[in-house]
Amino acid sequence: MDTRDFTQQVLAALLPLASAERRVPMQAYMKHRFPFLGIATPARRAATLPLIRALRQPCAADLIAAATALWALPEREFQYVAADLLARHSRQITLAELPALLDLVRARAWWDSVDPLAGVIGDVLQRARVRDPGAQASMDRAVQDGDFWVRRVAMLHQLGWREATDLARLFAYAERLAPEREFFIRKAIGWALRDAARHHPAAVQSFVAQMGDRLAALSRREALKHLG
Repeated sequence: MDTRDFTQQVLAALLPLASAERRVPMQAYMKHRFPFLGIATPARRAATLPLIRALRQPCAADLIAAATALWALPEREFQYVAADLLARHSRQITLAELPALLDLVRARAWWDSVDPLAGVIGDVLQRARVRDPGAQASMDRAVQDGDFWVRRVAMLHQLGWREATDLARLFAYAERLAPEREFFIRKAIGWALRDAARHHPAAVQSFVAQMGDRLAALSRREALKHLG
């Protein structure tokens, strides 16, 4: 995989689709934190997923290099393509690449880039845990990181794990992060608990009850959203 060639292919696919008219509301929705080309998600994916699918078992190093190159481009759509690339080929990524993925989390961070990376990291860890019971130790460190976006990834990395969710770890993270006032942390706690409640309703309900007012109202409301 030629990283430079892939990046140029993405540029060639997206730049003709740029829309000054769509750019304005897209940038406003993201609080003007990032410039946009003005390409809606369906159009972006229609243009770039064929390029991503055409890659045949790219090695992890090339995937990280391509994602990093796209992350360095100014318009936000390129970070979205990088996240799509990593998600599509996440089976090629190992625990060795987690530090590089967390570097991407920290770079130009906002929920729209962080949450897809949390999904990729979660996929990598869920597969790794089958052979290495200690695979999630990296998230034990991440939940203590000085960057709240990295802490959000730790809180969210088990989304979609269903019955395989490590409830002890999930509850420990939620309890550790509960005192934080950051909206995106409080929301992440509630989201992670709500997801776990789909398959472990009694355990989540018991945890929320035990935490009481130590859980922010937002976290508690999100956690119990589907429990009645």
